[in-house]
Amino acid sequence: MDNHQCRWGETVAHKIIKNLEKRRMAGSYAPTAAQAKDEILSMIPKGAIIYRCGSMTATNMGLWEAIAALPGIEIIDPYRTDITPEEKLELRRKGMTADIMISSSNAITLDGKLVNLDGMGNRVAAMTFGPRKVILVVGVNKIAADLESAMARIKHYAAPVNAARFGVDTPCVETGLCVDCKSPQRICNMWSIIEGHMIKDRIHVKLVGENLGY
Repeated sequence: MDNHQCRWGETVAHKIIKNLEKRRMAGSYAPTAAQAKDEILSMIPKGAIIYRCGSMTATNMGLWEAIAALPGIEIIDPYRTDITPEEKLELRRKGMTADIMISSSNAITLDGKLVNLDGMGNRVAAMTFGPRKVILVVGVNKIAADLESAMARIKHYAAPVNAARFGVDTPCVETGLCVDCKSPQRICNMWSIIEGHMIKDRIHVKLVGENLGY
């Protein structure tokens, strides 16, 4: 990203952070993914139980390897390849009791709304209730002007790209756009729009001045 893009990202991020605070959510900004990773690691206390939710942002940052290297940390990881589907489902249930959940958001609006669309629902469920702390890492590419554009971004970009990543047989993988299919493999089942929180600062959004994830 050039200097003009970086300046835009920082300016908009700070406006969003102020709007998150009005909604009883916390926010902070890091210009790079490397700095964001270090700042997130500093937020994790020794002995914490961390719930891993689906996020290419966190994965591509190398965040999970860095967390695993912290002393006394337990990671609830339903994405392990050495366990059965039933065991993965149980880990998703267990994740609701974690100390910290780490994931991303499919989109964030300028006025501070968090917009997400899930297949199974464990990620949006944990965002709203369960883990004591929620940390969401969000690149500037996920900033949307308003709720309508956030939902359009998710349906016609994030969801088709993720469907292709999962290798599911849905029309959007073929066409690149959502057609509101009724496929049994559909990953777009449960919307979540978080407009605020009764528990102040339970949700912390780490905005990053780079394009990250889908």
